[in-house]
Amino acid sequence: MCGIVGWVDYERDLDTDPSALSVARAMTDTLACRGPDAEGVLAARRAVLGHRRLSIIDLEGGVQPMRYAEGGSAVATLTFCGEVYNHRELRAELISRGHAFRTRSDTEVVLHAYLEWGEGLVDRLNGMYAFAVWDARTEELLLVRDRMGVKPLYWFETPHGVVFGSEPKALFAHPGVPRRVDAEGLCEALDMVKTPEHAVFTGLREVRPGQLLRVRRQGVTRRRYWRLEAREHTDDLPTTIATVRGLLEDIVSRQMVADVPLCSLLSGGLDSSAVTALAARTMAERGEGPVRSFSVDFANPAAGFSPDAVREAADTPFAREVARHVGAEHTEVLLDSAELVDPRVREAVLRATDLPPAFWGDMWPSLYLLFRAVRQSSTVALSGESADELFGGYMWFRNPNAIAADTFPWLTSGSARYFGGLGLLDRGLLDKLDIPGYRAGRYREALAEVPVLAGEEAGERRMREITHLNLTRFVQTLLDRKDRMSMAVGLEVRVPFCDHRLVEYVFNVPWAMKTFDGREKSLLRAATADLLPASVVRRVKTPYPATQDPGYELALRGRLDTLLSDPNAPVRPFLDLERVRGTLGRRPGDVSRSYSRGGIEMALWLDAWLRSYDVTVDI
Repeated sequence: MCGIVGWVDYERDLDTDPSALSVARAMTDTLACRGPDAEGVLAARRAVLGHRRLSIIDLEGGVQPMRYAEGGSAVATLTFCGEVYNHRELRAELISRGHAFRTRSDTEVVLHAYLEWGEGLVDRLNGMYAFAVWDARTEELLLVRDRMGVKPLYWFETPHGVVFGSEPKALFAHPGVPRRVDAEGLCEALDMVKTPEHAVFTGLREVRPGQLLRVRRQGVTRRRYWRLEAREHTDDLPTTIATVRGLLEDIVSRQMVADVPLCSLLSGGLDSSAVTALAARTMAERGEGPVRSFSVDFANPAAGFSPDAVREAADTPFAREVARHVGAEHTEVLLDSAELVDPRVREAVLRATDLPPAFWGDMWPSLYLLFRAVRQSSTVALSGESADELFGGYMWFRNPNAIAADTFPWLTSGSARYFGGLGLLDRGLLDKLDIPGYRAGRYREALAEVPVLAGEEAGERRMREITHLNLTRFVQTLLDRKDRMSMAVGLEVRVPFCDHRLVEYVFNVPWAMKTFDGREKSLLRAATADLLPASVVRRVKTPYPATQDPGYELALRGRLDTLLSDPNAPVRPFLDLERVRGTLGRRPGDVSRSYSRGGIEMALWLDAWLRSYDVTVDI
């Protein structure tokens, strides 16, 4: 995994301009965490590309940016982030077409694929990636993001070109990119809608999943090269289960190719357990020894574990059982709640996100600390992320009220409180922003994108809509969270359930077949049951753990009290100060729930963001 940046300007000679090269290096330096192993900058007359490398495949080769030249003249230059899992097959095909390679890297395969097929290369790639190609022959830039949006890519249009990068911070290192947020951007930051291409900051845009951009002197054009399509599913249940299993075996096997230590993130839930079991089987077949696995829990014995509406049992016993079952070399990462409020940890989280990471509260620093511990012995990790969105794991897939609601299903009664946090904000501000109206508009846009299958029964049609909303909106927030927290410590996380072949197939399986046994994720359970302990097969969906330690909430309250006494706190105009005082005056419970402290988290993160990023808010 890596970080990429670039700048195109059709009115400047960037390759001979010292200030332009200095800016490009500054942009590149902001992504040092994403690529701690190497850095590089290459310039052409109208473009300069930068790269930070995390070495995964062909550690000695694969240096970037990578340039192809003929007769001493540059033809094309590539800066690439991610992995292409079918690069070996593509390499063989390209060799048969006359291409010669100097390295074993997938980066060089992408470069030669561009030379052979132009932008048509996107239809041949299997992987997670974001990349840019500068074509010196036409003086055009191509920006590409993978189909599911596992890897991020942002861009900003200037009067004479574009600036782009893996994260907003890279673009902010360019003097032409302002740090401004208008009312619409603030709505996007404060609500759980995740609008494609919207990047919160004014003028900043995100390349949407499955999209490519062409930058020419005449301007920017955008094209969707991939999107979910509705197709009739003709396989019977046994064939469907077998197909899912076959795809997962191939996907996990492909994603275990690395020249550095690899592990699996294991919670003891169905998704991560299935990936870990398949990884263990693959390694055994290759004679490579046991798979490494990691789980996370909280060390404070006083906090204990108390079941709630979404967590019936702690993860640890199940993770241990899976590790024993598959013969994994397992490590439990134990976190102290005090670490979650450590100013250095929270600053690292904020610097990784470039936005106030309010939703999920303590899960952000928790993930950061987990990945930091994993990175001490592994460079690549497999994750079970995205299985819930694809196979229907969340409660809102089965809640009749959520299904019938005219909004995003995760923002309905029973689920919305986990994505709240507006309770301490000023009522006048909220009235001015009209977040309900903003949400309604974004929901209508999202619904209009859902593909239609002729003759589909109304109930099946609605579940197709629910699944599409999860795969195009909700999962993007999780992929962003996982990317930022893992890349903040130089760890590459791979997501087998985002393989587009699996996504395309399962998306079109009728809901009645997806829930054939009356439970959540029936297909995935049936496809992997023989690999797992019976207890895990029976276990219901449980989300990533959140601390229940009242000490954590008390620490947050202390910080909020300090903030309240600061008349210059940048978040102060955004808060309902009476509500803040009322919250601080109430005694916390013996068990702290994530949804009960959402308003505190939002206030603290907003303040930290406004301070650290010097954001100008235009509302």
